[in-house]
Amino acid sequence: MAGFEAALAADIHPPSLATYQRNHPEATAILGDLRKVDEQQAIDLLNGHQVDLIAAGVPCQGFSLNNRKRWDEDDRNLLFREFIRFVHIAQPHVVVLENVSGLRSAGNGRFKEAIAEAIEDAGYNVQFRVLNAADFGVPQKRQRVFFVGVRPGITFAWPTATHGPGASTPWVGVWDAIGDLPPLDPGKVAHFYDKPAFSDYQRLMRGDATVLLNHRAPNHPEEVIRKIGSTLPGAPMYPKFKQRIRLHPDEPSPTQVSGGIRPQFQFGHPTQARGLSIRERCRIQSFPDLYEITGGTVQGRVQTGNAVPPLLARAIAGSVMEALETWNGQHEPSEPRIRAVQTSFETLEQMAF
Repeated sequence: MAGFEAALAADIHPPSLATYQRNHPEATAILGDLRKVDEQQAIDLLNGHQVDLIAAGVPCQGFSLNNRKRWDEDDRNLLFREFIRFVHIAQPHVVVLENVSGLRSAGNGRFKEAIAEAIEDAGYNVQFRVLNAADFGVPQKRQRVFFVGVRPGITFAWPTATHGPGASTPWVGVWDAIGDLPPLDPGKVAHFYDKPAFSDYQRLMRGDATVLLNHRAPNHPEEVIRKIGSTLPGAPMYPKFKQRIRLHPDEPSPTQVSGGIRPQFQFGHPTQARGLSIRERCRIQSFPDLYEITGGTVQGRVQTGNAVPPLLARAIAGSVMEALETWNGQHEPSEPRIRAVQTSFETLEQMAF
């Protein structure tokens, strides 16, 4: 969306990588634990090209405030070292690291300090900021932390919020995000649009799509259907699980999470007595309708809940691209360029398997 070309991707979770390959057929992909990828293998895959950007989402469950078993000594919290190892191998001009907002307080702040120090030691000037996806046009209140490291001489400026309080455009509400999608009874599927888009966001998400992907409603028991139907929009559906609400049509969604592998749903539809389809979850994350999620409903929940919202990623990547273009205007590259490498370190254990 911001003009980068994805060249190399890696993940240990097969359904996530299958989705990536389906939508990015031009990129080389590694399935497996990056701790087992040696330096020479990485160099061979890069084929002598200069990398502009490495972006990574390191494991977040140890940091996440949604993790009931959160603890600071979780070994997954140290996998950012693998990210740093690949930074040393590829020597990109810019690095971006993303995590949940709970990282700020994890280990009394020592994880945040350790990550920033490691990026600095690799030769980068580091900036850190918490961003809310809703401020960049995503119909979801989702706060995430970002580290951006740039080589000396490159000037990076954080993107300015385009939506919400103080911006020229209000936050995007749930109905403006999903209200054009065909209504569904539980367990039913729709493959085509039945009405035109009525919001700018819907038109952006549709793009050139003519076929509707991933729009199948969960198949609920009758008591679940009654529970959703009797819950007011914006209110919790279950007293013990305050985060499981029926979405309010006029407000952004709360943070969407993966839900693990259990056949449950997080949010109720604001006007229909059912949970959300994967396409509706994609809309709430800002994945365009042409982007297909593979692996079925449960894996679709895992993947959409773990993803960085594309419109938030585009905002950061746009600022990175602007910084690189300014710098490149002063330092014309003499070597072939690879625009971006993406790495993810999600593990099967993290996905609640």
